[in-house]
Amino acid sequence: MATKTKYIDLKTAIPGPKSKPVLERLDKATPRAVGIYAPLIVDRAHGSLLTDIDGNTFIDLTGGVGVLNVGHTHDKVKKVLHEQVDRFLHTDFTNLPYESYVSLAERLNARFPGGGPATSIFFNSGAEAVENAVKIARAYTKRKGILTFERAFHGRTLMAMTLTSKVHPYKAGMGPFAPEVYRAPYPYPYRCEFNGHEPNHVCDERCYAHIEKALLLQVAPEDLAAVIVEPVQGEGGFVVPPQSFLPWLRKFTEKHGILLIVDEVQTGFGRTGTFFATEQSGIRPDLLTMAKSIADGIPLSGVMGRPEVMDGPGDSQIGGTYVGNPLGTAAGNAVMDAIEEENLLEASKRQGEYLVKRFKEMQQKNPLIGDVRGMGAMVAIELVRDPKTKEPADKETNQVLQSLIHKGVLMLKSGVYGNVIRSLAPLNTPLDMLDEAMDVLETTLAEVGGR
Repeated sequence: MATKTKYIDLKTAIPGPKSKPVLERLDKATPRAVGIYAPLIVDRAHGSLLTDIDGNTFIDLTGGVGVLNVGHTHDKVKKVLHEQVDRFLHTDFTNLPYESYVSLAERLNARFPGGGPATSIFFNSGAEAVENAVKIARAYTKRKGILTFERAFHGRTLMAMTLTSKVHPYKAGMGPFAPEVYRAPYPYPYRCEFNGHEPNHVCDERCYAHIEKALLLQVAPEDLAAVIVEPVQGEGGFVVPPQSFLPWLRKFTEKHGILLIVDEVQTGFGRTGTFFATEQSGIRPDLLTMAKSIADGIPLSGVMGRPEVMDGPGDSQIGGTYVGNPLGTAAGNAVMDAIEEENLLEASKRQGEYLVKRFKEMQQKNPLIGDVRGMGAMVAIELVRDPKTKEPADKETNQVLQSLIHKGVLMLKSGVYGNVIRSLAPLNTPLDMLDEAMDVLETTLAEVGGR
């Protein structure tokens, strides 16, 4: 029998002797707002493996918080970046344009969910994309109100932070917030107050009626410029709504002349098994925000939408000095090549199927796992202290994640209660590497859960 490849290679305790002094310098040189999750200092990374300066190699399932769908330092991305550095680094596209920006826009426009013509504009971060999507929506509709959802995360700049639902740590003490923002419930099947013992379609209808009522108690629909929604909530806990949710929301917005902005910052670029998660709902949004895995770690984001909506703002009303930078757009084209040529959408589906299977097997053995959910490779487990009461196991979640670091596996949490362990592994992660990581996770869950 062939010997299984072992990817984790720990040479020292964590943190190692070389990492410790750098972490001490970090503590003195940076404010406490720069919270450090893993006590290690990165030296190099490739694919789904990361090595610190002490020579310890970890399986990295954090994916740079959803940025590395094609993996660390993908060969195609490295190649175009080296070439671009030798050619030029900056011009400001609106003053002196370059082809990589145009090519990336054309390729993305062709993938606009629901089909039909689209145009794109690029920015630096996901929050910046959200800010500008709101500006575009207001310019086009001449309305001011924006509807967002409970547990939403849209970024940390003023409008994006206002749209974000989670108070700690993102909003506490940071007000006043932007005006004309309203909030409605987002369907959460595992914790749905209407679920009971009735068929899911009944629960769905009741949820949607509750959402509509919550909205009507806050603002007149005709005063809303847009509704912004994540097709799967990311920081909110990898919450997957019922399949009928986005189609219902699309009908609701069309009924009232409201634009629909779909935030695909974390769900885009193959994470959910399709290029954009919205494709799986069959709807066509008015605007779509994208970032994270668009350029494999180079700062880049964008807004894509129906041409007439995108043309709402006037000349030079939208832009910025660094937006659509040449390194980012070059990397973005290489990411598109990698996704298409390596069939990473199918890889995402296979990874998701594998993770769901492993997580459900763990759930059968360990009552800590209250729920297993996901779409494509965007998969998570929610930890609870009691399967009946569903009390969030936040402390246990932290114990699991910290123990994983010391065993060579890097994963992240999410959710309002901080009790959801999520996988954002690169889509091209070998299944035997995932297998090794899941074995470590299963053992750790058993230790923390007392079994």
